[in-house]
Amino acid sequence: MTTSSELDAARAGDEDAFTALVAPHLRELHVHCYRMLGSLDDADDALQDVLVSAWRGLARYAGRASVRTWLYAIATNRCLTVLRTGRRRPREVALPFDAPPPDDRTEVPWLQPYPDAWLPVEPVEPGPAARYDATESIALAFVAALQVLPPRQVAAVVLGDVLGYAQAEVAAMTGTTPTVVKGLLQRGRATLAQHRRDEPRTGRDVHGHVDLHVDRAVAHRFARALEAGDVAAVVDLLTDDGWLAMPPLPHVYRGRASVAAFLQAAGGWRAGRRLTLAEVALNGEPGFVGTSWDGGREVPGGVYVLTTRAGHLVSATRFLDDRLVGLVGHECPRP
Repeated sequence: MTTSSELDAARAGDEDAFTALVAPHLRELHVHCYRMLGSLDDADDALQDVLVSAWRGLARYAGRASVRTWLYAIATNRCLTVLRTGRRRPREVALPFDAPPPDDRTEVPWLQPYPDAWLPVEPVEPGPAARYDATESIALAFVAALQVLPPRQVAAVVLGDVLGYAQAEVAAMTGTTPTVVKGLLQRGRATLAQHRRDEPRTGRDVHGHVDLHVDRAVAHRFARALEAGDVAAVVDLLTDDGWLAMPPLPHVYRGRASVAAFLQAAGGWRAGRRLTLAEVALNGEPGFVGTSWDGGREVPGGVYVLTTRAGHLVSATRFLDDRLVGLVGHECPRP
């Protein structure tokens, strides 16, 4: 809990007091920036800017809202600036083989996974207005869906439906009115509901429950099949509408035939290269970090996030940025 002496010391320029003031909120602020921006890289940059802005703005902090709410307001507005400028640039990568033509293109090539190890140690209890639980609100599908909303709708949904702030609080944090926030929430919810109907990517059953045992069993079968280069076994796990994506490339392969064609092309290139997949928890879903051996040399083998449904694989997202292989092993975000 923030003390008045701690706040006074921070306002007087005591950096240690400022660190003590903001440290309890760093993890959840990082997750907040990630939800809004969909990228670890952008969340890292945004959090740094938030801390600079908070340090410079301490004299203007009147204390009418909690330090946590004040920091969330700064973080939200910083992310809105990033979203409005549209300056996000995914890293350029290329496949080392000729791939078949994709069936579709993703709208979110900058999407990156979020390690469960980076989440707050003590789950943050959302306010009474929240519509999403902690698991659903960090799922890759949800974060990707947020990215197609206009910036102000993203802010309204994350602050209101994820964090549970009341509409009047959201309005104060974003410099608008409760009436405007209500409209933003209605439009954002409608778009997210349509996205859910179009892309039924969920491991939940009709009652909203998740069978983690089934999730992990499917994930392990996928990993073993991919390590063995057994395309048929991978494809057998897919639902009829299952698909494969690979950010930052925009390629999406939909359906068993298209996924099989891509994996066969990849398998031809991989011949003689051994792949191993180590389990890791990402976005509250089954994930793997790959390591490949090329002529005795160990090289990154990609990061995978899987989504399952009723004992089958709905989607596999294979992140091609080699930096992520080492990054997801870190235990917490870098403040």
